[in-house]
Amino acid sequence: MSESSKSSWDRPVSPETTAGFVPVERPQAKKLRSRHVTMITLGGIIGASLFVGSGNVIRTVGPAAVLSYLIGGLLVFLAMRMLGEMAASRPAIGSFMEYARVGLGDWAAYLVGWLYWYFWVGVLAYEAVLGGETMHLWFDAVPSWAWSLILLAIFVGTNVISVRTFGEVEFWLASIKVLAIVVFLGAGVLFAFGLWPNATNSISNLWEHGGFAPNGYGAAFTGVALVIFSYFGTEIAVMAAAESENPAKGIRQSTTTIIWRILLFFVGSVLIIVTIVPWNELPAPTDVATAPFTYVLSLFGIPGAAVIMQLVIFTAVISVLNSGLYSASRMFSALAEQGFAPRAVATKSKSGVPVVALLASTVGGLIATLVNFLTPESGIFDFIMNSAGLVALFVYLFIAVTQMRLRQKMTPEEVAGLKIKVWLHPWLNILLIACIVGVIVVMMFSEGGRTQVWTSLIATGVLVLFWPLVRRNLKRRRARDTDAAEDDVLSPVSPV
Repeated sequence: MSESSKSSWDRPVSPETTAGFVPVERPQAKKLRSRHVTMITLGGIIGASLFVGSGNVIRTVGPAAVLSYLIGGLLVFLAMRMLGEMAASRPAIGSFMEYARVGLGDWAAYLVGWLYWYFWVGVLAYEAVLGGETMHLWFDAVPSWAWSLILLAIFVGTNVISVRTFGEVEFWLASIKVLAIVVFLGAGVLFAFGLWPNATNSISNLWEHGGFAPNGYGAAFTGVALVIFSYFGTEIAVMAAAESENPAKGIRQSTTTIIWRILLFFVGSVLIIVTIVPWNELPAPTDVATAPFTYVLSLFGIPGAAVIMQLVIFTAVISVLNSGLYSASRMFSALAEQGFAPRAVATKSKSGVPVVALLASTVGGLIATLVNFLTPESGIFDFIMNSAGLVALFVYLFIAVTQMRLRQKMTPEEVAGLKIKVWLHPWLNILLIACIVGVIVVMMFSEGGRTQVWTSLIATGVLVLFWPLVRRNLKRRRARDTDAAEDDVLSPVSPV
């Protein structure tokens, strides 16, 4: 290929993952196996937002909540397909942040990378608090805040050993979640058709009690703003696949199978709930005991339904905590490698774990956790939670724009050689961008949504204010690196 025909996609994505360069192999590093990536792909997005939060969506929308989850899932599927096209060509641990750097520029990588890290620090705090409170219910001799710190310490330990250890822990935690959903779906189908002991056919619940959309179909579209955040975390599978033994296979698997995972685990579960229980009789999910999954299990006549769901939801909580530490540390390390964070943050252990980034991310989550327990009335914890609310939409927006931009920069030969390709390019990109803007507009019409929008914009504004300083430091760092490289080339070779 001539120099003039090369696309800007030939620019390095990262020092270690660029297809055009020889990867830096760490013989000591144990990479993720195929089964790890498979289970992370299957169970990574199943969390408390599905087990508990789905109850609020159903009570707001009615049986049409199925449409809310279906539309939200479609948007996520499109975003993952776009990410998959980029990742299959260039597996990168920094994922969409590094693609944004190549496609849109340093400013885009800086914004989306730091927002993503900030989101997961908030998630770490939230899951640590939730996990600590759950452990306190079982073992009340130890205070909730102590349990939260213990859980953080445990999963920092699993992550710091090696990526293989993270994958092994997540494999078993995800397996429990997947098994629970499969059993729930199987029993739910039998119950809905009256084939379960003491059950009667309840299919009519879909259109009785005010109809399929008792609050109007507009409520179903409003519900998309509530459910789309339940899907956030799907990109973890792509990040993990980049650290697997077969990155290309893992990325293809995680991005091409997401649609049926969404249909089965999310849409299928919600469909079972609204079929078995009249939507207006579902209790408000104030805790695990009143969660929709717990309520349906009690209808099955399964003894100890509340305890079973407590265990499953706790598994989901610590699974997200484990994945959150992984995601936050990898993104923080990638930011440091590209010059958007101190260089020391990118330091890796012999096993290839970005240990400094991991510990720094944990400190962020630890501070937010302690703020919740020490000053619950200050509003700081609530601000952190709310200000991370739009990150999912921002990430999907950057993915759509970046993929569209990179495709424009590619040569026809490169497009023809894509292993995963976005259909109807660029119209699906435009559709996804329009839908994301629509969800944000819808959020502005609800009190909770407005709070998330404005606090997220404030957090983004803070990052924008720091960008000139970061850009200056970035130029100096690259200049020093260039000078150092030239000195190495010009320095004479010492005689042996």
